[in-house]
Order: sequence, then structure tokens, then C-alpha cells
Amino acid sequence: MKGPIQNRAQRHGLSRREFLWLTSATSAGMLAGCAVNPVTGQRQLMLMSEGQEIEADRQYAPHQFSSDLGVAQDAGLNRYLSDVGEKLTTVSHRTEMPYSFRAVNAVYVNAYAFPGGSIATTRGILLAIENEAELAALLGHEIGHVTARHTAERMSKAMLLNVAVGLGSMLVSQKSETAGLVTAGVGMIGSTLLLAKYSRDDERQADALGMEYMVKAGYTPEGMVGLMNVLRSLSSHSPGAIEMMFASHPMSEERYQTAVNRVNTVYGDNKSLPEGRERYMDHTAGLRRIRTAIEAMQKGQEAMARKKYADAESLFTQALTEAPDDYAGLVMMAHLQIAMDKPKAGEGFAEKARQVYPDEAQAHHIGGIAKLVQKKYAAAFERFDAYERILPGDPNPIFLKGYSQEGMQHRPEAAREYTRYLQNVDQGQQADHARQRLTEWGYIQQETPATTR
Repeated sequence: MKGPIQNRAQRHGLSRREFLWLTSATSAGMLAGCAVNPVTGQRQLMLMSEGQEIEADRQYAPHQFSSDLGVAQDAGLNRYLSDVGEKLTTVSHRTEMPYSFRAVNAVYVNAYAFPGGSIATTRGILLAIENEAELAALLGHEIGHVTARHTAERMSKAMLLNVAVGLGSMLVSQKSETAGLVTAGVGMIGSTLLLAKYSRDDERQADALGMEYMVKAGYTPEGMVGLMNVLRSLSSHSPGAIEMMFASHPMSEERYQTAVNRVNTVYGDNKSLPEGRERYMDHTAGLRRIRTAIEAMQKGQEAMARKKYADAESLFTQALTEAPDDYAGLVMMAHLQIAMDKPKAGEGFAEKARQVYPDEAQAHHIGGIAKLVQKKYAAAFERFDAYERILPGDPNPIFLKGYSQEGMQHRPEAAREYTRYLQNVDQGQQADHARQRLTEWGYIQQETPATTR
């Protein structure tokens, strides 16, 4: 194949383009007049029905959770989040939505909601907040995005602006910006298919709704002020860890001051409601026991993003010394080892991660990449096949399975996978490669250029 040779891949027989193909990811989009906003009662541009919101959530939320290294394996922590979340949803404007609340293994600071009510908090933000009222503020804010239908509204506007190409093409294009960045840090950038950047007006409304819900559920509104203080503090002393949250949830001094004013005026009589510090500390004790490991992972991700690989390796080693079976730490280290031209070591860390969390897709994915770089095509195919079974609907493992079959000289099998891939994705480096091979092998008739007279 043509193209410049990448140093770390050259010794393993892969070009730079091949390396990028192996580590890229793509996403498919979906399509769904006006509707009455369930919060304001006013007319709202809406091209998605409630059923389509729920279906989009069901289809795409698992991909985001996997990008964030899976749902945390602490069942008690997830039950606790669900308990707090359910108190808030019962007093919300859309009680009928199928809400769910989970912690994800990512260590950066963020929380997000899908339009059907799937809400996730990263381990990074759970370590940053200090009481149940702040947690209620966080979850209430995300519930506010669901009840006000912010994501569906912004998607509807995008659909009108992209009629010519369709929403799916727009979303694939957005995702392609991060394609191939295996060395940029895992978990820092998720598959942001339905996680639109909210406007400042969206954030103001979600803040107001979050405070309304938390007070109705019995929490002091001071929790919202506390949450804002946490975010302001993190932005100054740990900007890398909170970068993704601020990208989708614009933060401003105005939001903090508005929360303070609202507490002192609208909710002045509710300030004495409980904050639940002891209860929060009890339920997050397991997480806080590995605080220093998670903080080392955060710093390691930042170092990796800056391509300071030696520093990142030292930090991930520190984290895994304290928490040797931490799935996120193992997957991050596997990524790093491949970036450092150590695919055999990367394969080892990926295999341990797979043993720790066999039902999560990312260990299979990065393990397959490590094997593919070493030309272990059959073993790579097994990992990508497992990846697709765990996380169906992602075209990326289909391409990787085809590439593995091609490496094994299994042309009919490779052609079948490439054909499947092109049924989902029709542009980009991977699509170009799949189409080129199918043309060379006679499965696609080569187009002849039109002649002019």
C-alpha cells in the first residue's frame, strides 16, 4: 500500500494510513414539526418523537458508555446513583421516561444525558463532589436536559440545516475528526453522537430545573452552588480533566452567581434541607480508596495527549501499582504501549483488562489492534468479532474483521465484511480501502470516467 511509513508501525509492516485505519471509528446517524415543550408549555421545533428519542438512546448510549470504558463494576455505587436519580425523576416534568443512572469508568470529569433518559457520571466527577446534594444538583441538571428535550431540539435544528446531506452524514463527519487518535488518550473523547454542545440558554434552563427538582426531592439548594464551586475550582487547577465537560456544558461566572441568587431568593426557605455528606461518603468509599490512582490516570491521559509518553507510562504504572485490576488503567496502558511501539506489551495489558471485564468492548478492541499490528490476523479477528458481539451497531469492528480476513488471505470472507461495512459507511479512509479491495477483487465493477464530446 502507498503512503508514508510511520516509524512505530514500519517494523511491523504497516503504513501510517493502515495504522490510522486500524484505530479509527465511525458512527451512523438517525432521522426522526413542532411540539409542546413539556417544561415551558410553549411550541418547540421538534422533528423527533418521544419514541424516537428513546430508541436513539437505546441504540447509541451503550457506545458512549463503552467509549468511557464501560459502566463501573461497583454495583453498590450504581444502585446508589439510581436511588438518588429516582428521587429526582419522580418530581420532574417527564416522569414517564425510562431513566437510568450509571457511573462509567472514565476518569475525566463529566456527566451527560441521552435524550431517552440514560444518564452517566464519570468516576472523575464523583470524586470531585463531596455530598449527596451536589450529586442531586448534577443529576438534576442532566435530567433537566432530558425534560426540556434539549438534545432532540438541537438535533431537529441540525436536521433542517443539513437536509442536503442528511443528519447521518453530518454526524459521521463530526465523529471523523477524532478518527485514528489512538494516542490521544482513551476515555477523554467519547462517541459524542447524541451529546450535543448545549447553548448557554440550555445550561441556564437545566440549572434552574436541576435546582427545582433537587429541592422538591428534599435536598438543600446549596448543593447546586457547591457543584458550581467544584467546577470553577477544577477549571483553574485541573483544566485537562474537565475539558470535555466544559466543551458540552459551557461554564460561566454568571451560572454560579445565578445559582447563589436563586438560593437566596426563590429557595431561601429551603437552605436548611439536608446535604447528605455522610451518606455520600459511605456510598463512594470504594471509589475514594483509589483516589490517588484515578488522579494519576487523569494526569497520565493529559501527558499522553501531549505525546509525553514516558511521563504517561510512569503515571499509569503508578496507578496500576495502587489499583492493579482497574479496567480503565489497563486499557489506557494498552493504548499507550501501542503508541510507544510496544504492541506485545500492549497486548498483555489488553488481555488482563479483558479478564477483568470480559463483557466490555474496549479491551477486545485494543487487544485486536495490538495483535493486528503484530500481524496476528486470526487472533485479531477473534477479538474484533467479540467486540462486535458485545457492541453491535458500530461499523468499525466490521471493517477490522475484514482487514483481518484480508491479512489471512481469506478474500471471500474479507469481501463479505467489507461489503457489510460499506452498507453502513460510504466515505473516509476505511471506506476507500474497502471499496478499492472489492473493486480489485471483482466484487464491484470499476467505474469508468465519463467522456465528453
